[in-house]
Amino acid sequence: MQLIAGSPASYLVADEVVESTAPAIVALAERLGAGAPDDAAFAAAAFAWVRDEIAHAGDAGDPRFAVSATEVLADGVGWCYAKAHLLAAVLRAGGVPTGLCYQWLADGDAHVVHGLVAVHLDGGWHRQDPRGNKPGVAAEFSLDEERLAWPVDPAAGEIDWPEVHVVPAAGVVAALRRGELAVAL
Repeated sequence: MQLIAGSPASYLVADEVVESTAPAIVALAERLGAGAPDDAAFAAAAFAWVRDEIAHAGDAGDPRFAVSATEVLADGVGWCYAKAHLLAAVLRAGGVPTGLCYQWLADGDAHVVHGLVAVHLDGGWHRQDPRGNKPGVAAEFSLDEERLAWPVDPAAGEIDWPEVHVVPAAGVVAALRRGELAVAL
């Protein structure tokens, strides 16, 4: 899939959700980047840390709805979108242009929005899914081929949206602040 993105430099900014200049985020980026020989190694380390160390709220049965990167870091748990906010913040703090991407996935008789990130490395954009692994779900960091948690099934009405967002989609942020899963952008 061809991703639609702006200039990589625009994907380094901080905002109220992707708080890449917050001291705790900067410290985590520095810790994860220590010893990394290049940006790709740093990005892989940050991805693995968020995927494995921050629990997915649904898998953990945790009722909290963190929104911002610092909230997710403090809580140690978040929904897919919130984990993407944290990963984007950490990577931006480390100088890796990172945007937010979304999928429209079937969930029983309904559909939900799924959040992930895209990193700009090796001259291109590469989507990564820090959702968290569990039996039947195996997302991995890759710059060669996508290894996302959920392959999209167009026959089920699922959609891979190609846009790489600089800031989180307003509908996602509003839903999380209401304590709901996003069902619209």
